[in-house]
Amino acid sequence: MLQRVRRWALDLYERNLEQEFSGVPTHVAVIQDGNRRYADARGKGTAVGHRAGAKTTESVLEWCADLGIEELTLYTFSTENFNRPPAEREELFDLIESKLRTFADEPEIHDKEVHIHAIGQTERLPERVREAINYAESKTAEYDNLNLNIALAYGGRAELLDAARDTARAVERGTLSPDEIDVDEIERRLYSHSGRAVDLIIRTGGDERTSNFLPWHANGNEAAVFFCTPYWPEFRRVDLLRAIRTYESRQESWHQTRVQRAITLLRVLGADDGLRARLRRQFDDLDTDLDIDVEDDPALSD
Repeated sequence: MLQRVRRWALDLYERNLEQEFSGVPTHVAVIQDGNRRYADARGKGTAVGHRAGAKTTESVLEWCADLGIEELTLYTFSTENFNRPPAEREELFDLIESKLRTFADEPEIHDKEVHIHAIGQTERLPERVREAINYAESKTAEYDNLNLNIALAYGGRAELLDAARDTARAVERGTLSPDEIDVDEIERRLYSHSGRAVDLIIRTGGDERTSNFLPWHANGNEAAVFFCTPYWPEFRRVDLLRAIRTYESRQESWHQTRVQRAITLLRVLGADDGLRARLRRQFDDLDTDLDIDVEDDPALSD
């Protein structure tokens, strides 16, 4: 009886959270932390934690598709993970290979038109994992409804270093002029490039750090970050909804900060009537949502 009541209360809470949303992030990135600690807490081997975490990954993918999130990036195997004991690495490689092939053959993946793509120094992975990557990517290559990026042998600094080296080689070959190096040129050489900046980073397991994950696309976009205590196998839909609420709060705060900075700048510069009027029109759509009265502010009044 108590379990049913708790389930009912959680369902009600989830519905209330969703009703509060005015939108969802376009690109969510997840650091799936806590698989080993989940297993340790239950007196089990690490493989149990990784398998339980893989089930959570399936659920999160489904939730994102249902919510209308367009891109999901999962930090599955970092460059630092190569330092783990050989037996644990092999267990992870077996699981990654199996899940990639399972995902590629899953009817729901094709029904929801999920495009699977691996990012990272994948050439460092065992041949069987690379073959599974090729299989999953080729089976879903034509889809673009939801992009699922699996970060394998990935490290943010390594990615930036590889992009810098690639750019330097192009300059050395004479196929690229130093004057042509800009943001778009660097992004084109990142293996995580998809055209979408990261809006929200989620980390499970209790640690409050982003661990060298997607620094270009997340930091450059000032992505919202949501840290939560559940281990990855324990991550629930309500945790995802709470993370989205954090993203929405971050967006509102960011817009409000922009407005306040603009108001302050206009006061300092003594902006003329024309500039104030143009800026006022731009902020008219924001004043109600952000509780800023444009009419009463002398810096923005006509």
